[in-house]
Amino acid sequence: MARLPLTLIVTLLALMVAGGAQAQSLAERNAEMLQRMQQARGLSAGTMARVREIFAGSSYIGQGNPAVTQHPMSPAEASARMPGGGPQGYRNSRFERICGGRYMAPLYDPATQAPEDATVCMDMFEYPNVPAMYPVVWVTAREAALLCAAEGKRMADAHEWEGAASGQLLPPDYRFDLAAGVSAQAAVSRMRAAHNAAYAGQKRWSFGTTYQRGVCAMGSFKSSGCNGGSFRGCGSNTYPAGSFPNCRSPLGVYDIDGNAAEHMNLPLSPDQMASRGSTTLGVTEMKGSWFIWDTIRAHEDWSRWRAPFWHGTRVMDGGSHRNYHLGFRCVKDVR
Repeated sequence: MARLPLTLIVTLLALMVAGGAQAQSLAERNAEMLQRMQQARGLSAGTMARVREIFAGSSYIGQGNPAVTQHPMSPAEASARMPGGGPQGYRNSRFERICGGRYMAPLYDPATQAPEDATVCMDMFEYPNVPAMYPVVWVTAREAALLCAAEGKRMADAHEWEGAASGQLLPPDYRFDLAAGVSAQAAVSRMRAAHNAAYAGQKRWSFGTTYQRGVCAMGSFKSSGCNGGSFRGCGSNTYPAGSFPNCRSPLGVYDIDGNAAEHMNLPLSPDQMASRGSTTLGVTEMKGSWFIWDTIRAHEDWSRWRAPFWHGTRVMDGGSHRNYHLGFRCVKDVR
């Protein structure tokens, strides 16, 4: 057998050491993040055991690859910008009574309902749903759904996220008739076209009816070595949650524009609706702009806009998509 050159052996050993250090650093950061999440939201030991088990099954989940991520704002800087000068300023006792947990907002239709009429609540912030903490990314749709379930919550259906973003939760409007007898990709294309056409004349964002730069966490930068979305080359250069207090929907959900993009469920038939109790779920839908949107607007994006079948799979497929700017938030049924 041919012997490897000494220089190649040294290079390979260096890469192995660097990789091990990086993995340990990611694990250490996750351990600290999960401990803070438990304290900030009052989660039980049993819940955290289930959450830690899901994190332990991935070499990617976290707040970004520590070797290349460069966050544009520190947690301390973010806290100073928050109501009351810190994360506690986002606590809402009325919402906590309705939702049964911290940092959640009820989803409802203000035209006909009060917050107390809500049957579902949404995390105010991207997971781990704690102000001043960076969002979790590099998570698959399946892992996101499992993490929500570990807390007794679930992934949002697309119409619920859209309602949270626009400030009015409307009844489901999925055109399931357009999905009958065709592939998932064709179904998404047909349903998307009908949906976007119906709402194109009512465009708005969480912060208002006109797109504005600087309101949300969209002023960061893409790593210079980010080519193709690799873990080694792409930093998750996100902001701490709640850094931009005016990036708030009328229903009290923050950072739904900017920071991390978000997984959710797009049902292609009634039995795939998470809001009706389905656990098999539909296909992946990625919502929300991300942390470079103020400088690079790669595609159209508004509160009720639905995307093409990007990296499309069933939500619960083991190989569902993950990347450096894609995270999630959960919802909880309260009635």
